Amino acid sequence: MKQQDDLEKYQDIDTTNNDIKPIISFTKEDIEDGKNPKNHHVITTITSSDGKKINITNDVDQAMEAVLSNDNEPPINFDDISSTEWKKLLLKIDLYLIPIMCLLYCFQFMDKMTTSYASILGLRQELKMVGDMYSWTGTSFYLGYLVFEFPASMLLQRFPVTKTVSIFIILWGVILCLHSVPNQYGGFITLRTLLGMLESAVTPAFTIITSQWYKKEEQFLRTAFWFGSNGMGNIIGSAIAYGLYQNQINYSIDAWKLIFIVTGCLTIFVGMIIMVHIPDTPTKAWFLNDKEKRMVVERIRTNQQGFGNTHFKKHQFIEAVMDHRTWLFIIYSISSNLPNGGLTSFSAILLNGDFGYNLTESLLMQMPPGAIAVVGCIILAYCGKFTSSRLIMGMISQIVVIICNCLFTFAKNDKARLAGLYISAVGPVGFICCISCVSSNVAGHTKKITANAMFLIAYCVGNLVGPQTFIESQAPNYVGAKIAIVICSCVSFITLVLIYLSYYWDNKSRDNKARNSEDADLMNHIENYEFADLTDKENLNFRYSL
Repeated sequence: MKQQDDLEKYQDIDTTNNDIKPIISFTKEDIEDGKNPKNHHVITTITSSDGKKINITNDVDQAMEAVLSNDNEPPINFDDISSTEWKKLLLKIDLYLIPIMCLLYCFQFMDKMTTSYASILGLRQELKMVGDMYSWTGTSFYLGYLVFEFPASMLLQRFPVTKTVSIFIILWGVILCLHSVPNQYGGFITLRTLLGMLESAVTPAFTIITSQWYKKEEQFLRTAFWFGSNGMGNIIGSAIAYGLYQNQINYSIDAWKLIFIVTGCLTIFVGMIIMVHIPDTPTKAWFLNDKEKRMVVERIRTNQQGFGNTHFKKHQFIEAVMDHRTWLFIIYSISSNLPNGGLTSFSAILLNGDFGYNLTESLLMQMPPGAIAVVGCIILAYCGKFTSSRLIMGMISQIVVIICNCLFTFAKNDKARLAGLYISAVGPVGFICCISCVSSNVAGHTKKITANAMFLIAYCVGNLVGPQTFIESQAPNYVGAKIAIVICSCVSFITLVLIYLSYYWDNKSRDNKARNSEDADLMNHIENYEFADLTDKENLNFRYSL
């Protein structure tokens, strides 16, 4: 009876017009009650894409509150807004968000590469690393990342995203500076583990921010910009390490210690900028006027999701764990990051030992892959606009990576092997595809947080195992590690194909149901249902972006 009473309360049927109109609405009182779990109640019931009955409650997305808060404002006819005005808004968002996100991701990768730089600047000798001890500097980082990934994601859901992640960033900058202090191996490994724990918040935070501001079709390119900045971090980090090495006689501190201090201080600075520059939600943006804030909310309506929901929803957690696509993401994440984990830690050592470059040359020779990663990722992501599918571009890039990894592993000519190592730097395009798929194709905020955390935990597993494939007894060629890289790149390609086919078939199935069922039309009776915090499986009108 409670559900029937609620339904009658919200119905306002216009029998004089056969057009479908919203007849069930959320009220401000509903949204206010929804902030307290004790006051959650059912608004109406719908049928999901797999035929299950789903209750829509007043525990909705934060964007719903933004929409309803505008009821007392002069109405805006969004259809009358010119395409030029929409484009100006998009450009404004890009200019205020993307550069600072790129800068942070640049420094994040520099932080990961610091041990690689320090390894040839005296770190291994200073801390008396022998055998496989150096491999654990990479493994310990991702062990901390893995352990804290889910707690970090939960904190990002519960508290304001930007404020939370900026605190993590500032703290990891402090920890990075402290890497210069230990004179024993155990203390250094402890700091690497803490660093991994603190860096675990960045990628899920940026995934949430991207989904808050951009349409589905815009997210791949923007993700490519900030994630591709890893390559810029490689360039800048190599240049800093080279400069410190060349001038180390002028410093009272060892060059390997200075590399941690410099990158740590830069990270702290960027963390402070992010805290005051990027708003927690678009409606709190200091750089937008009231009309533009309302336009941002309207822009993302087509995503069938909004800004997020601070309450953990058990059924969405279970759906994320049971979704086969979550496990495809996990397989891809492990297979694509196992090579990444090894090469991140051992690239300088390979250039020095396997290719025969001296110390200064090894530092400089790490810069070209960074440039290739930045340019390659952005160009391939931009080309996705013409194929209408980011996953196809991911598959194309993965084919290139397979060829390059085969060159790096099996070619006899050093120049061919080096070319293979360099050009394989476009590999992150596939990973960017998967990150943006989680951002745009996983709806329901708890489900998104959970799927993202599982994806990034798998990322950690790959990066944990990666350095261990570089066995000291196989130095300097590390044949076993190279063969593992080739196998993993092939598995990554197959997984991307399966993800694409899964989305394609599901969209076809939903289109057929929409044509032959009234359930999809019934969704349009619910006003602002896009911001009801429904999952992609619960919302029959949801379509997956390829």
